[in-house]
Amino acid sequence: MTADCSHDRLAPYACNPADTRGRLVPEPESPTRSCFQRDRDRIVHSGAFRRLKHKTQVFVYHEGDYYRTRLTHSLEVAQIARSIGRTLALNEDLAEAVALAHDLGHTPFGHAGEEALNACMEPFGGFAHNDQTLRILTRLERRYAEFDGLNLTWEALEGVVKHNGPLLPLPAGRSLPTTIAAFRDDWDLELHTNPGIEAQVAALADDIAYNNHDIDDGLRAGLFTVDEVAELPLVGPLVREVCDRYPGLERSRLIHETVRRMINAMVVDLVTETRRRLAEHRPGSAAELRSLPLAMVSFSDAMLEAQRPLRAFLRQRMYRHYRVNREMSKCKRVVRALFQLFMDEPNTLPTEWQRDIGKQGGDTDLAVRARHVADYIAGMTDRYALAEHDRLFDLHVKT
Repeated sequence: MTADCSHDRLAPYACNPADTRGRLVPEPESPTRSCFQRDRDRIVHSGAFRRLKHKTQVFVYHEGDYYRTRLTHSLEVAQIARSIGRTLALNEDLAEAVALAHDLGHTPFGHAGEEALNACMEPFGGFAHNDQTLRILTRLERRYAEFDGLNLTWEALEGVVKHNGPLLPLPAGRSLPTTIAAFRDDWDLELHTNPGIEAQVAALADDIAYNNHDIDDGLRAGLFTVDEVAELPLVGPLVREVCDRYPGLERSRLIHETVRRMINAMVVDLVTETRRRLAEHRPGSAAELRSLPLAMVSFSDAMLEAQRPLRAFLRQRMYRHYRVNREMSKCKRVVRALFQLFMDEPNTLPTEWQRDIGKQGGDTDLAVRARHVADYIAGMTDRYALAEHDRLFDLHVKT
């Protein structure tokens, strides 16, 4: 019995499970699922994926239950990626797996938490959530008897690591993140090439999802108004279209109808431009597509231009809004305080973390200790980080 992978429906440049480069630790494959379906399932069942439920996208968890979290964002990215993959005859399972895994390495408190942890880790190689994702997938998830991590396929790991495109050659003065650099000795992910087309789809599905749900969440939070976003070139025509078709529509429905039209407009544009590039370059295989000098999955120039004012608006009116800044300032202080305490007093870490640090020489090697402390903090949810801070700094809270 073999898994039904519908290989005959895949485009020649799609990643075919029959041609996978396999797993770092060889293991028998499933008789009922393709290797990429199995990757997806391992991600969904991982502890790191579950913890995304209580990790910030923009708003800290206690600000409301309706705002996106890292988990709901990842699910939206996966849905968009899978839809695009089906339209383009790609491997939907691989696109979904990369989409679900792409944010596993995020800290609590979103990008503010990452900025604070990166600053703390600067003397020890820094911290980047994409590098941490690889660390989770290859080291930190400890569920299987025969290997650490999830032992995902080469194609899934490549897609996650090259989420933002090729990593080589490096700009002057830059170096590869620590985990990615070390993993090259175990397995060459061909960091100088573009990722497979499914990973390219997942990356831009990420853009589509966050641009649209940040508008939705920002409007819901009252950080800006419908009239203000209607001044943006990408949003305005769609707001007017909804208002003309549904006069007097209540605000919540107006927002949703506008956002769904924006998602559709961006998806249709991406599919159209991607088909144009594929027709022009005519890659005959996944390997040939990777070796091309530019990505095949892209928005049109017109859509890219229309997105610039939207991103500038969100950056100014949402990400830098004083209410968001105040919350993020508090969150950074929590991360910095936790890091410093654990570095100064590693005996305040949970016993199993102390044991791991000792096994790897972290009692005397500060770089080893710092990386373990970063692993511990990065794995926290928002509410766990806040509770841990209270337990360690408030005498009235029981440890």
